[in-house]
Amino acid sequence: MSIFKRLRDLTLSNIYALIEKAEDPIKLTDQYIRDMQEDLEDAEKAVAAQIAIEKKFKQLYEEQAALVKKRDEQAHTAAQMQNIELARRALEEKKAAEQKMNEYKAGYDQNKAAADNLRSKLEEMRKQLAEMKNKRETLVARYNAAKAQAEINKSLAGFNTDSAAAGMKRMEEKMLQMEAQAEASNELLNGKGKSLDEEFAALGKDKEVEDELAALMKKYEQQQ
Repeated sequence: MSIFKRLRDLTLSNIYALIEKAEDPIKLTDQYIRDMQEDLEDAEKAVAAQIAIEKKFKQLYEEQAALVKKRDEQAHTAAQMQNIELARRALEEKKAAEQKMNEYKAGYDQNKAAADNLRSKLEEMRKQLAEMKNKRETLVARYNAAKAQAEINKSLAGFNTDSAAAGMKRMEEKMLQMEAQAEASNELLNGKGKSLDEEFAALGKDKEVEDELAALMKKYEQQQ
């Protein structure tokens, strides 16, 4: 017995409430849809069989109704021809046909009512199935949105802004340290890489500055 058959008496609103509480509402909804589809197929077969019975009774009823009319006309023809025996036989068969016609008419009316009832239920099942499929699309969208939100919340929960700021500060200090080391290394390389001529030239530049400074100081000493 399918899930839907066990819950056949529940309304769709009750089914939706169960789906909302399910751990995986999409899977449960898909199961309901499959079960409803199976029930719908069974109902379609039942309706088809009932319609066939309805049509059969209608055919039998119409055949007897036609026979009643025919025997009535034959009885009138025989009476006009003064053939009493033939008229009697026609009326007897007319009466028997009328009895069968009434029986078939009752059977036709009964089976037509049953077929109409099944048609109505079948249409209602189709509407419920369509509604369930529409509900599935809404559930999928809501489920995916909730899942994405949960993932975001999980990521945010593991993210510590204080530790991130502290980490960033340590990175900045590390970079400053690396930059200072690079600058110092560069100065050392520049100092070690000077040639002998460059060093003497540097000494000459220093002597020029010292000579100019001594002359400047001497000038102002003389003015005092």
